Amino acid sequence: MISVIIPTLNEAGNLGRLLAVLVAQGPAAEIIVVDGSSQDGTQAVAATFPVTLLTGTKGRGQQLRAGAEAASGDVLLFLHADSRFPAGGLASIEAALRTSPEVVGGNFRVIFDGDSDFSRWLTGFYAWFRGHGLYYGDSAVFVRRDVYREIGGIRPMALMEDYDFTRRLERAGPTYCLDEPALVTSSRRFEGRRPASIVWGWIKIHALYYLGVPPNILARIYNSERRAAAASLRQRRSPLLKGG
Repeated sequence: MISVIIPTLNEAGNLGRLLAVLVAQGPAAEIIVVDGSSQDGTQAVAATFPVTLLTGTKGRGQQLRAGAEAASGDVLLFLHADSRFPAGGLASIEAALRTSPEVVGGNFRVIFDGDSDFSRWLTGFYAWFRGHGLYYGDSAVFVRRDVYREIGGIRPMALMEDYDFTRRLERAGPTYCLDEPALVTSSRRFEGRRPASIVWGWIKIHALYYLGVPPNILARIYNSERRAAAASLRQRRSPLLKGG
C-alpha cells in the first residue's frame, strides 16, 4: 500500500482537486494530510474526503516527518498540495517498484504550469537537473518505507528538507524517474519575480546551504524574498496604482 503524505498551509483552493484525483485512483492508498494551522478552511476541505487529518504541526519538514511517522504503507509518497497528480500515478509507482526491486524510490517528471517562456524553461531545466540525480519535493518523491527508515527519514529542517532527503535517497540505491505520466506543478511561487532573480536566488540558497548556513536562516532569507516579490506583484496589479 502507498501512503500519500500531503503537507498543507492555507491550501483550500488546491487541496480538494488533488484529493479527488487521489481518491479516484482506488481505495488501496492511505492519504494523510498534515496541516500547519491553516486559516482558510483547508482542514474543512480535507474533512470531506476519506483521509487522515493531522493538525498542529507547522513547517514542511516537520509536517512531512509527522505524516511519515503516522503512515502504515510500505511505500511513502510525499506530495505538494498545489500539484496536479496524474491519473494512474499511484499504479505507475507500484509497477516501477514491483518490476525493479533494486529501486529504492524516485520521483515524477515535472511540467510547470503556465504558458510563459520561463515556465517552459523550468520544465526543461528540471529534466536536465534530474538527469544528474537532483530533484525536489515538488516532483512528488516516493520511497520504500524500509529505505526511508534506514536513511533517517525527512529531517525537520526549516528549508531544504527535500533536497537533504533526496541526496540521502540517491546514496541509498538506484532511483527511478517516472516520465509518464508526468506531474504538473504550480509556478505560483515565481509570480512577481524576474527569471534572473529567481535563478540567482536559487544559486544563493544552495551556495549558503553548502557553506553550512543553518536552515532557519536560509528560510528567513527565502521567505523575505518571496514576501517582497508578492508585495511587488500586488502593487502592479492594484487598480489604484494603475489609475495614478
